[in-house]
Amino acid sequence: MAMLGKKRSPVVRRERQPSRHAPAAKADDGSLTIERLAHDGRGVARNAEGKTVFVDAALPGERVDIAIHRQRKRYDEAHVRERFNAAEQRVEPPCVYAARCGGCDLQHLSVAGQREHKRQALVDLLKRQAIDSPEAIAMLAGNDAGYRRRARLGVKCDAQGRVHLGFRARGSEQLVDIDSCHVLAPPLAALLPHLRAQLESLEAPRHVGHLELLLTDADVVTVVVRQLRDVPGDEQRWRAFAARDGFACALRRGRESTSLVWLGDRPELVTTVDDDGRRPVSLSLAPGDFLQVNAEINQRLVDTLRDWLAPGGGERLLDLFAGIGNFSLALAGDVASVTAVEGSNEMVERLRDNAGRNGLDVSALQADLSAPGATIEALIAEHDTVLLDPPRDGADAVCRQLAESDVARVAYISCDPASLARDAAHLLAGGYSLSRLAMADMFPHTAHLESLALFERPRRRVGGLGSPISGGKH
Repeated sequence: MAMLGKKRSPVVRRERQPSRHAPAAKADDGSLTIERLAHDGRGVARNAEGKTVFVDAALPGERVDIAIHRQRKRYDEAHVRERFNAAEQRVEPPCVYAARCGGCDLQHLSVAGQREHKRQALVDLLKRQAIDSPEAIAMLAGNDAGYRRRARLGVKCDAQGRVHLGFRARGSEQLVDIDSCHVLAPPLAALLPHLRAQLESLEAPRHVGHLELLLTDADVVTVVVRQLRDVPGDEQRWRAFAARDGFACALRRGRESTSLVWLGDRPELVTTVDDDGRRPVSLSLAPGDFLQVNAEINQRLVDTLRDWLAPGGGERLLDLFAGIGNFSLALAGDVASVTAVEGSNEMVERLRDNAGRNGLDVSALQADLSAPGATIEALIAEHDTVLLDPPRDGADAVCRQLAESDVARVAYISCDPASLARDAAHLLAGGYSLSRLAMADMFPHTAHLESLALFERPRRRVGGLGSPISGGKH
């Protein structure tokens, strides 16, 4: 999400229990009424002078007494000291750490309210680029608890030698100690108390930077320990701990240059994407590879993409920012050819291996897509359908190239609606129209959202370059 300023953890005070039917605020009592939500989920109000105020954990319609914790020229940032009434969509956060942990910043808003807010944020950010959204926006949603299959936990030792394990506090570098997590997949959440005890048993826990948790198929749990300095005794402790509790463990050693060392047998890390009910596509991965945190929503993105493209078997698909083949391999059996391009050499090799293990003929190439040159331009010219799944900063340069191309359709998976809106403006200027749009609730209880957009030229040329046809699933 685009954010104005940084958040600060609110001061914890005992709050008066609000009434959902409190009378309207008086004009002179100094309180503010929240008008709407900002894209990052904070409440937006205006003070007596008309200055905008962003208020943490406040919802539209609520009258609040605030404390300013940051003043800027054009706006202030604040937190609630007292809430006089509660919005209809306010709920009790399901996580006991919600008031302090910076991981889930919308738990005070009902899940339905969260999804509607994200849908509207997507529409608003497109509108800022003078882009009208399609009348119907698909909502791709699933479970709002236990969905997260990968996470990074901070580790820190304080001046008294106490070990802290958890996520960062809202707007702070300080860690919030946790022993449970509402959004972690259950096998990962169950490991949290054991990880804390293990860290406390180490000879030198201060040499652990963080822990990476990963859950793959068959409930294989992997813990990667960021080991800043070798401590042989602690290495043996991690090895024994992993063997006792039945998970895979590796050390990522070093500070600047790192190496991954498995403690015990290297596990087979596999995730599966359903190939339209015919047979699953099995994707092998390694710690550090990009993997969507929410397997259920990832599958819904794949299904929606296939539904929208409605491949007839003759398409030539170019997958840019392809990763380990999450989308390109799932669609490879439906089209004539697939070329996949990724910036990481390691993931390109993984993509090739994954194509082979699934018996799919896919061409995989490495290229820097932040500065695409003549090679990417030539590839674009050879394909009629392009799929984009860029990181948060988007695909600015690629979309500028596509705007000058004859590609019939561009499907864009985005994890940042602001960069999507910027890139969409390039495509529309090049003659595309935005025909389909979906909001994917990849990160329930947070203000972050994933989206899927389909851009089409008036004359589609699927089935072969230079062969205009119409149709498709609409």
